[in-house]
Amino acid sequence: MTGGGARPQVPATTTPVEPVVGSAVRDLACARIGVVMRREGPYLQLRPLGGGREWDADPGRVRLLTHAEVLSARVAEVNARSRRNLDLGGASGAPGMPWSGQDPDGPCGP
Repeated sequence: MTGGGARPQVPATTTPVEPVVGSAVRDLACARIGVVMRREGPYLQLRPLGGGREWDADPGRVRLLTHAEVLSARVAEVNARSRRNLDLGGASGAPGMPWSGQDPDGPCGP
């Protein structure tokens, strides 16, 4: 080891990072991925990555996505859109509606 100094200690517990507008998060209550649009009262308003209807999420039940998770979710979104455009199927959702990668009738709604 070079530098001769002691390494800084990382605290055992850290305060979770509060998502800000534009952050990609996973809503743990319904396993959906969305982008934080705003805070409305005690809730975060989330929208699917590919657009669509917003839903309310408990800020204590969301987790920030890593860069790799965001990339993976966006690739899945583009692939689903491509399949719909080619009419090959394999993606859920009505024609013309962005696919969120989730069950549209799940606990967080369409």
